[in-house]
Amino acid sequence: MEGDLIHINDWLRPLSWLYGMGVRLRNACFDAGVLKQVSFERPVICVGNLTVGGTGKTPHTELLLRWLLPTHRVAVLSRGYKRKTRGFFLAQPDSTMHEIGDEPWQMKKNFPNAIVAVDSNRRRGIRKLLDDERTRDVDVILLDDAYQHRYVKAGLNILLTDYHRLMTDDVLLPAGRLREPVTAKERAQIVIVTKCPTNMKPMDFRVIQEAMNLKPYQHLFFSTFHYGHLRRLFADTPGQVEVLTPDTHVLLITGIASPQQMLIDLNRTTRHITPISFADHHEFTEHDIQRIEEAFTELQGNKRLIITTEKDAARLLLIRDLSPIVRRHIFVLPIQVRILRDQSDELQKIIMNYTTKGCV
Repeated sequence: MEGDLIHINDWLRPLSWLYGMGVRLRNACFDAGVLKQVSFERPVICVGNLTVGGTGKTPHTELLLRWLLPTHRVAVLSRGYKRKTRGFFLAQPDSTMHEIGDEPWQMKKNFPNAIVAVDSNRRRGIRKLLDDERTRDVDVILLDDAYQHRYVKAGLNILLTDYHRLMTDDVLLPAGRLREPVTAKERAQIVIVTKCPTNMKPMDFRVIQEAMNLKPYQHLFFSTFHYGHLRRLFADTPGQVEVLTPDTHVLLITGIASPQQMLIDLNRTTRHITPISFADHHEFTEHDIQRIEEAFTELQGNKRLIITTEKDAARLLLIRDLSPIVRRHIFVLPIQVRILRDQSDELQKIIMNYTTKGCV
C-alpha cells in the first residue's frame, strides 16, 4: 500500500524545521524575482521529484525519449552524479560511465540518437547545447532531476512521487526525505505517482487523488514498471536466452534508491529470490564482488541466475575480477514505464502539445 516505506525520525524534526526555513526562503527569493530564473527559446521539460532519490526519474525520462525521438531532435541534460569529469561534457557513443555517470550512460546506450550531456549548472549546460554547432539544432531539452534547479525556468515540470512513499506523507530532511515542502508540488503541471502495483482498484486511485490535493491546472497520472527480456551483461559469454520460471533461484543485485517494487514484482514469478541491496549509485568494491560470488555459490536449485538493473550494469561492466561463473550467469533486467488507467495517450498528447505548440 502507499506509504508503506515511510519512516520519520521524529527526533530530527527540529532540524527539519531549520532546513525548511532555508528552503522556503530560497523559494521565496525565486518567486519574488530576487534570484533570477532564465527561460530559453526551446521547449524545456524538467523531470524531477521532491524526495531524495528513488522515484524512477530515468525510466520516465526514457519514456519521453521514446515518444519524442521519432519526431524531434532531443537532448537530455543531467547532472551526471558521481562522474569523474567536471563542467559540461557532451556524451559520445564511446563515452564511459566515469565520464558521464551511470544514468546518462544508460540513456545514451538505450537511445543512441538522443543528445546526452551532463553539467551540474543547468543554465550553462543549456547554453552550451544551443551554442555548439553539433547540438544547436535541438528541438527539445529534457532536464533530468532538476526540479530544485530553479535558475532554469522549465516550460513543463513533471513531478514524480513513489506510490510506496507519497510526498504528501513525508516530511523534510533530515527527519524525512523531502528536499522541499510538499507545497512545492504546485510548480508542476504534471504529477505522476510511480511504481504503482498493476492491480490497483478504483478506490485506490481516488484515495491518492484526494491526498495529492492538486490544483485545477495540474494533471495526475499513475505509472507502473514493465520488465523486458533478460539479456546477458557480458555479450561475450555463451548460453541461451534465460526466462524466469517458478523454480529459478535468483540473486538480485541492486544499487538503486528504492528496489522494493522490483522485488515485489519478481516475487510474482519466483519466490526464490536472495536480494543484495547497495546504496544508490554504489561503486562496487573487491569486498562487494566477493560477497556477490559467495552468495551466488550458496544459491540452491538447478537453475540459478544473478539479475541486476540497467543502472547497476553500467558499474558492473567495469569490474575486471568477476569469476567466469558469475560472468556467465549475470543478466540485466530492462525496465520500462507504463501509464495506468489507459491514460498514456492523454499524457503523450500533453507532452506533444507543449513541444510543438508551446501550451500545456
